[in-house]
Amino acid sequence: MSASLLEQLIEAFRILPGVGQKTAQRMAYHVLERERDGGRRLAETLASAVEKIGNCARCRDFSETDICATCASASRDVHQLCAVESPADRLAIEQATGYRGLYFVLQGRLSPLDGIGPRELGLDQLSARMAEGEVQELIIATNPTVEGEATAHYLAQLARQHAVRPSRLTHGVPLGGELEYVDRGTLSHAFGSRSEMPL
Repeated sequence: MSASLLEQLIEAFRILPGVGQKTAQRMAYHVLERERDGGRRLAETLASAVEKIGNCARCRDFSETDICATCASASRDVHQLCAVESPADRLAIEQATGYRGLYFVLQGRLSPLDGIGPRELGLDQLSARMAEGEVQELIIATNPTVEGEATAHYLAQLARQHAVRPSRLTHGVPLGGELEYVDRGTLSHAFGSRSEMPL
């Protein structure tokens, strides 16, 4: 016997991070009891976003066009490239700091146990970009987790192969924390006091 529409709706909400059975049930009931118009807008917007939002061919961030607005902007500093794990991390840095360089979104971090290696992170693309000769500094803004640190060291080695100076965010970002959840002041300070990574 197939699940009812209500059960399917509850299960659909459970794909969101941090949403368990009870929260998904509350969301489904709220939409059906009080927000049917909002639910329709949500469904239409979600369907459109899933269909039309892809990745920028240059930085791998989310984008509706082949090249995102940040990469296409003539006002960004092409000599600085900031490598982040996710689009959420890029947004956090963009909102909290005065950074005016460009980005490279890894869409993850090195994790051999999960089958995530250099290819999955687009590091061949990053290497080719640094080989172009414009990038002078690679700002490594991976999260301070075990995998994030391993990714940072790999990126630093890759940068040095192309005579690009690697730097790393320092003070204020807690070990094991996620950039997405660090407050703006702390992130701004960490970004401003980044240091060159040792060999």
